[in-house]
Amino acid sequence: MLNVEIRRPRTENIKELNHFFRVVITDTFTKEGIGEKLDDIEDEIEAKKKYLESDLESNGEKRYFLIALDDDKIIGSIEYGPSSELICNCTKNALNKLIEVGTVFVHPDYQRNGVGNLLLKTMYHTLQHRGIEEFCLDSGYIRAQKIWKKKFGDPDYLLKDYWDEGYDHMIWRIKVNDLLK
Repeated sequence: MLNVEIRRPRTENIKELNHFFRVVITDTFTKEGIGEKLDDIEDEIEAKKKYLESDLESNGEKRYFLIALDDDKIIGSIEYGPSSELICNCTKNALNKLIEVGTVFVHPDYQRNGVGNLLLKTMYHTLQHRGIEEFCLDSGYIRAQKIWKKKFGDPDYLLKDYWDEGYDHMIWRIKVNDLLK
């Protein structure tokens, strides 16, 4: 039985979180059948490190992370921040005023145990408490897209073959209150 604690990251978590990002992103690329895209893996890891750095430097004002721990081991993450350039470009700036929820990661050894749902639910309450009524979320990972479609329905934007043939990109626009009913 997991004993999951959700909390904000601290400076002393940086090294472990950066390792966590590497493990999850590498595993995701491998399971997606694109594990050979080493430069893309490194770019993704570096982006997440910068997001974390932005959170810690701004005390959660520019980016806001939550982490999930099981007996002091980081097993999950989620964050929000400004909509990415990709989202802004692909939606012709229709979502540029919304925050984006992302970095929804669960360690491979802990997937399918409700950790992701717990992180999401905690984030929904955080957004509501901060007066944020709507957010966007995107994914280019086929496995994650199945999860998001199950949770949020069809995407508001479907970018067919965006990454390569058979690799679409999807973007959702989501109202927080719809999730808390």
